[in-house]
Amino acid sequence: MEQNADFSFHKSERVCSRRIIEALFAGGNKSMSAFPLRAVFMTLPSEEHAPAASVLISVSKRRFKRAVKRNRVKRQIREAYRHNKTILEQALGPYGNLRVVVAFLWLSDRLYTSAEVAENVKRLMVRIAEQLPPRTD
Repeated sequence: MEQNADFSFHKSERVCSRRIIEALFAGGNKSMSAFPLRAVFMTLPSEEHAPAASVLISVSKRRFKRAVKRNRVKRQIREAYRHNKTILEQALGPYGNLRVVVAFLWLSDRLYTSAEVAENVKRLMVRIAEQLPPRTD
């Protein structure tokens, strides 16, 4: 990887807009799974000062009753995304006018190691990068 890669996870990279979240789950958007994760994503026109990729992480209370476990899973997903977000940034690099919004949803009732979660997050991000629309000039 690059020497000066930014491995931070800023507030601007989180999906907070109710309008965007509703559009993401309204249907018609692409979805893929790498158990125990599912990713739902859509592309949007880029906005000024907006990051190339924004992320939403969801772990259902139905899966883990205890907040400690839900928070652990969310922390693992965030960490995996933070280390691998350059995959999406490089895939979106040539576009300039597009950004991607991704929702990671936890599907399993059990905890996994951080390495397993990171591998699945990376696999999903590579598949999302492959699914981006072809560039039109």
